[in-house]
Amino acid sequence: MSIFGAKVAIIYVLLGLVIAIVGGTIIERLHMEEHVESFISKGGSVDIEAPDLTRHDRLVFAKDQVVDTFKKVFPYILVGVGIGAVIHNWIPEEWVVNVLGTSNPFAVLMATVIGVPMYADIFGTIPIAEALLTKGAQLGVVLSFMMGVTTLSLPSLIMLRKAVKPKLLALFIGVCALGIIIVGYFFNAIEAFII
Repeated sequence: MSIFGAKVAIIYVLLGLVIAIVGGTIIERLHMEEHVESFISKGGSVDIEAPDLTRHDRLVFAKDQVVDTFKKVFPYILVGVGIGAVIHNWIPEEWVVNVLGTSNPFAVLMATVIGVPMYADIFGTIPIAEALLTKGAQLGVVLSFMMGVTTLSLPSLIMLRKAVKPKLLALFIGVCALGIIIVGYFFNAIEAFII
């Protein structure tokens, strides 16, 4: 919301939910249960009693969780800021406009594919998105890049592969990629009306 504004943020979240619901429904209707690794499907439920924690114990636990999350996210924020600074200061605006602007009908596809080998937290992609927007990239292209990085990153897919078999993984990638591309072109089409 801080970069794109409330309208874009709300539409982005709603479209993300639509992709998740439609994609999940498609996968469910295709009865892909046998394509989940057996250690997941045969795993039992975990039933652990919640310990009685004092208020002090809960505050200490919460502080530890905040510190742990900060340590995990901060390196990606630094990398994102660094990449954003490179884009902002050294990549010519004309190049960004030519490759990721309105004159390239494949810009959304390129941005989605470029995002796949990267691995970043959503916070790490925000400075990159801001720099790309400043340089003249289309809104849909920037959002497709962000979604590609956070949804289809290679490390995430490698971890997901440990839980699902290749056929289900391929279906997941296809559904997500198609949804991301549709969102990108949708935002490109309505960009003039919402910004």
